[in-house]
Amino acid sequence: MGNAALDSVLAFASVLAVFVMALVQLVKNSVNLPKTIIPAVGLVIGLLVGALAYPFTEMELVLRLWAGGLAGLSATGLFELAFNKRSGTTKDE
Repeated sequence: MGNAALDSVLAFASVLAVFVMALVQLVKNSVNLPKTIIPAVGLVIGLLVGALAYPFTEMELVLRLWAGGLAGLSATGLFELAFNKRSGTTKDE
């Protein structure tokens, strides 16, 4: 009892996230950007990769853009989670 379009978007976003993460890291290492705009850069790169992925899927453009956007936002979070070790707590005591 699932939605086929949503399943396709999530599956495609999972595949795109790897490529988007690599491209975001390439941009971060090539261009001097403020750290606060990296999620926006990931979103834009994800949207572009999703839009340009038309030869690899028969999904409509809107669904590819959703998948790319999700991949862009998740790629930034995945990298931060995997490689930036943080210590301490969120609340100052």
